[in-house]
Amino acid sequence: MSDRFDAEVQAHAEDSIQREVFGTRLGFILAAVGSAVGLGNMWRFSYTASEGGGAAFVFLYVILTLIIGIPIMLAEFAAGRKSRRSPIGALREAGGPKWIPVAFFYVGAGFLILSYYSVIAGWVVRYAFEAITIGFPADAGAHFEAISTGPQAMSYHLLFMIFTVIIVMGGVEKGIERASSLMMPALFFILVGLAAWAFTLDGAGAGYAAYLQPQWGDLLDGGTFASAAAQAFFSLSLGMGAMLTFASYLSKDENLNREAVVISFADFLVAFIAGLVVFPIVFALGLQGAVSESTVGALFIALPGAFAEMSGGRIIGSLFFLALMVGALTSAISLLEVVVASIIDEFDIPRKKAALGAGTLIALFGLLSASSLDTLGLIDAVAGELFLVIGGLGLAILVGYRMKGAREELEKGASPLFRKLIPVVFVFLRYIVPPIVIFVIYDRLMNVWSVIQTTYLGG
Repeated sequence: MSDRFDAEVQAHAEDSIQREVFGTRLGFILAAVGSAVGLGNMWRFSYTASEGGGAAFVFLYVILTLIIGIPIMLAEFAAGRKSRRSPIGALREAGGPKWIPVAFFYVGAGFLILSYYSVIAGWVVRYAFEAITIGFPADAGAHFEAISTGPQAMSYHLLFMIFTVIIVMGGVEKGIERASSLMMPALFFILVGLAAWAFTLDGAGAGYAAYLQPQWGDLLDGGTFASAAAQAFFSLSLGMGAMLTFASYLSKDENLNREAVVISFADFLVAFIAGLVVFPIVFALGLQGAVSESTVGALFIALPGAFAEMSGGRIIGSLFFLALMVGALTSAISLLEVVVASIIDEFDIPRKKAALGAGTLIALFGLLSASSLDTLGLIDAVAGELFLVIGGLGLAILVGYRMKGAREELEKGASPLFRKLIPVVFVFLRYIVPPIVIFVIYDRLMNVWSVIQTTYLGG
C-alpha cells in the first residue's frame, strides 16, 4: 500500500513538469486578488460591518486576517506549490489517502458556492445591463420579486456561467491571468471614482461616522467575532481550494510570504474602499433601515429604488453594478478553476472538456437556487460559511502538524525578514488557528440550524 502511494506521488510530481503556470508575478497576484475580491468585499463586508459595530468590526476583521487568514493562506500556498496539484492531489501528497475526504470539502465548496453565487451574479448582470440601457425600475421591490427566481433568474444565471466557463477554458495564462489583468484594474478605478463621488453627498458624514467610529462593545459579542472570522474566510477565498490551486501554478522562486501579505492587503483595501462607497450612499439616501433588515433587499431593492429617484442615479448605479459584476466574475473564475483543476489532475481530462463539463453540472445544479431563495440561502449557509471553515481547519492541522517540507517550501524565495516570521506562522497554525476556527464552526452550525428551522420547520 505504501509503495503504491509513493508511486502515485512520484507520478504526480513527474506530471507537474508540464503543468500550466502564470506568466508573471503580477498576473498571479491579480488573479488571486480577483478570487478574493467579489460580492464578499463589494457588499457583504460593508453589510456585516454595519451589523457588527462599524470600525470595531473592521478592526476585528484585520486582526483575524493577521492571525488566521494569512497563516491559512500560507498553508494553502505551501501545499499547492509543493505538490503542484489541485486540492485532492495536494492533500493526498501532504497527508496520505486519509486526507482526501478533507480535499472534497474544497472541491464541494467550490462547486456549491458557484452554483448559487452565479445566481446572485446573474441578478447583478441584469441590473447592470438594465441600468445602462433602460434605467432602474420605478417599483424596485416588484421588479426584484419578478426576476429573482424562475425563468428570468435561470437565464441570467446560465449566461453568467457561460462567461465564466469560456474564461476558464482559456487556461491559466491566456484565460484566468489575462482576464484578471484587465478586470481588476478596471474594478479598482471604478471603486475609487465612486468613493470620490460618495464623498460629495449630503449626509455622507453620517455614513463615515457609522463606518469609522467603533462601537467597541460589539467586540465582546461572540456572534460578531464569528461573523468577522467567517468574513475573512469568504473574503480571502480560504477553505475552498482557490489559493491552493493558484499556488500550484507558481514557480519555486516566488516569495509566498510576500504574496500572501500583498493579496490580503489588496483584498482589505478593496473592501475598505467599497465601504467608503456604500456607507455614504446608504446614509445619504436614508436606507439604514433597509440595510439592517436584509442584505439582499438593500442591494437589489433599496439601492436601485434610490438610484431611480436621485439626480444622476442612473450613471452612478450603472457604475456600481458594473463594479459588482466584475468582482463577481473574477471570484467565479477561481471557484470554477478549483473544480476544473481537480478534474484535470485526477482524471487527465483536457482543460476545455473539464471546464465545459464542470461548468455544465454547476449550472444545472444552480437552477435549484435560481428557483428558490430559500434553497439559495440554505446552500449559502452550508457551503459559503460552514464548508469554508471546516476546510480551513483541516489544512491548518495538516500543514501545521503533518506535512513534510512545509516550512522549507515557505522559505523558498523568502526574504530574511519573512524567514524569521515563518516559525511564527506555524505557531499560529498549530495553537491559535484551531481553537478559533472550532468556535466559528460551532457558530456556523448553529446558523445553519437556524436557517433550517426558520425556512423548513417553521421555527
